[in-house]
This record gives sequence, structure tokens and C-alpha cells, in this order.
Amino acid sequence: MAAPMSLEARASSPSTPKGAWKITFLLFLFMLVNFADKIVVGLAGVPIMTELNLDAEQFGLLGSSFFFLFSISAIIIGFVVNKVPTRWVLLVLALIWAVAQFPMVGTVGFTTLLVCRIILGAGEGPAASVAVHAIYKWFPDEKRAMPTAILSQGSAFGVILAVPALNFVIVNYGWHYAFGALGIVGLIWSAAWLWLGQEGPLAEIETAALREQRVPYLRLLTSRTFVGCVAATFGAYWALSLGLTWMTPFVIKGLGFSQQQAGFISILPWIFGACVVLTTGFLSQLLMARGVSTRMARGVLGATPLILGGILLACMPHVESATARIALLVVGGGLCGSIYVVCPPMIGEFTPVTQRGAVMAIYGALYTLAGIIAPVVMGRMIQTSESVLEGYLSGYTINAVIMVLSGLLGLALLWPNTERARLHAQQGVAPEFA
Repeated sequence: MAAPMSLEARASSPSTPKGAWKITFLLFLFMLVNFADKIVVGLAGVPIMTELNLDAEQFGLLGSSFFFLFSISAIIIGFVVNKVPTRWVLLVLALIWAVAQFPMVGTVGFTTLLVCRIILGAGEGPAASVAVHAIYKWFPDEKRAMPTAILSQGSAFGVILAVPALNFVIVNYGWHYAFGALGIVGLIWSAAWLWLGQEGPLAEIETAALREQRVPYLRLLTSRTFVGCVAATFGAYWALSLGLTWMTPFVIKGLGFSQQQAGFISILPWIFGACVVLTTGFLSQLLMARGVSTRMARGVLGATPLILGGILLACMPHVESATARIALLVVGGGLCGSIYVVCPPMIGEFTPVTQRGAVMAIYGALYTLAGIIAPVVMGRMIQTSESVLEGYLSGYTINAVIMVLSGLLGLALLWPNTERARLHAQQGVAPEFA
């Protein structure tokens, strides 16, 4: 096992520049808007299915359509941000999100809704990887766990704050206006970013240090830690995409709650997940400060909760109480959040800064393929089962198996400290911290 960063290396690493936490907060809001945009279809699922006369398979297709261009755009923009400042890329992405929401304010059919979700997905595909790449231009490696955790909290708070507000709009004014409200919020964030957004200064320092150190992309993308990050996060994102698309319909049609009650229940996994993410970020940074290897402080810490969460989801068909099923879904799904905190810093450990934007984007593009598959699988299970509830429980059992397998793969493959040394040794240069 490679030794952790020496005290001398820590002392010589760049300090956190002034303004870093302001940018962190703006990017937190960026991810908040991002996930509010994602959740609205699932939250309005029952009214949409009723108005447009959609069956479960069609609604599953609608949930998956968001991811049709998600991965493709993520990869393309990932290479773009290796050359173009992230400040401008983030602004363009946010404007696309806003514009894609407004057509739903009027009377729309299934095709229009489908097309708008595909366009929105293309705009949101690069969001997480570009935001991470941007924030890493403000924080050195050993200080990235908490900013990454805060960035991840944008997803949780995007749901926690948006669900009650959007649900109020849906119940009192109709689901069409919920989309319009999100469009306005997207424009407000774009204006704030245009005024306050900046490019991080650490990128220039890192780029100068690593100018001669490039690793072939094939080696980076086939390294065991990269593969482990994709595998582990794939399982977590399977659960997340089901939460975005099917959580509210499950609570209403599967468990018999009202739309108003479902709005409250739907935010519970995200509240618990927010606690998991912040705890993981704090523990990871604390362990690294005490000299623990990143294999333990990031890899094991992030992968183990996936296995525990999968085991809890597997128990759902074996309890009868609706309350118990919700509790298992809340805790089991919420535990997935740990992996989002540790994987980007692990990839950043061994990826040269001049290649980081593209590698982060490819990582995101691969694990979010779960977003295409999971909603359709759940829709198919509901459509073909004897009862709606049985279909939902079968779908969550599949989710449980995938989470356990992805967590086990993560435990086996996540070795970022030795990965860095191995990749740079193959290049014939001393390992550096990107």
C-alpha cells in the first residue's frame, strides 16, 4: 500500500484561495436547481399520468428519456472544459435548463413533454462533473472532501426544498406551472452566476506542475479505481433515479397515501441522505488529516454503506407495514449518498489536471446510464405484476441486488493511492497530486 501524503507534501500544497467558499455556495445552488429539475416529473407523476392517459411503461419511458442524451453530452462537454473556462460552460448549461422548462406551462402532449425532458437531460448531463471540476480549481486535494460533500448536498436540498414548494404548486395550480416556476429559478441562478461566478486559480498552478505528465486515456479509464468508481456509483444512481421518477407514485399508488402526504414522505430519503453525505465528507477529511490512506478514508468508507443499503431494501417485501417499508426505503436509499462524496476526489487523485474534466465527465456518463435502465425496469415490473404493490416491491428488490453487487465491486477495486503510484510509474515519472 502506498504511503499517505507526507507532512512536507501537505505543507507545500496550495492554500485555499479567497472566494473559494462563495463559489462553493453558488455551485451548491447550481446542483440544487439541477435536482429540482430532475424531481418534478416524479413528483407530478400521478397528475401527468392521469392527464396524458399514460400507463406505467410509458411513464417509465418518460423517466428514462431524461437520460437519452445525458451521457453523450456529458462526455462531449467533459472534453470542452479541458479547454474552455468552466465559468462559461456552467452558465450555458443553466440557461438550457431554464429554457427547456417553459414549453410545459401550456397544454402539451406526451411527445412534447418527452422531447423537452430529452433536451433538459442533455443540458444537465455534464452538470455534476463540470461543477466538481470547477470546485477542484479552488481546493487542493487534501481539502476536497467537504466541498464535494457540500456540492452533493445541492442534490439533497434540491429535493428537500423543491418538493414542498413544487407540490404546493401542483396541488393548487396544476403540474404545468411547476415546470414554469423551475424555469424562472434557473434564470435567476444564471444571472447570479454571471455576476459572481469566477474561475478557480489553482488550475493554473496544477497545470504548470503537471504540464509534462499526461496519462493515456485508456490507462486512466481501465484503471481499477476508475472502474470501481463507475461500478459503485452505478448502483447508487439506480436507486437515485428510481427516487426521482417512482418514489412519489409508489407512495400514492403502492401505499395509498394522498398527493399532499406523498410530497412530505418523498423528501425523507433526501433528508437522511444529506446527513449521510455530510458525515461521510467530514469523516473522510478527518481520517486523511490523521494520515489514513485514501483506500480506507475514501474507498472503504464510500462503498460499505452501499452494501448495507442494499440489504435494507431487500427486506421491503418481507414487512407488511407501510411505515416499515417507507423506513427501509428511506434509510436504504439514503445510504447511497456516501459514494458520491468519495469517488470524485479518488479520481482526482490519479488524474492529471489537464485531463480531469474529460475523465470526470466520462465517469458521470457511464454511471448515469443507470438512469436510462432503472425507471424502465420498474415500469415493466409494475406493468407485468399481478398487483401494483407487488410490481413496486419486485423493482426495489432488483435495486437491492444491484446495490449490494456494486458495493462489493467498490470494496474490491477502490485503491486510489496505489493507483496513482502505478499509473505514474508506467509513465516513468514521480507521482504528483492533481
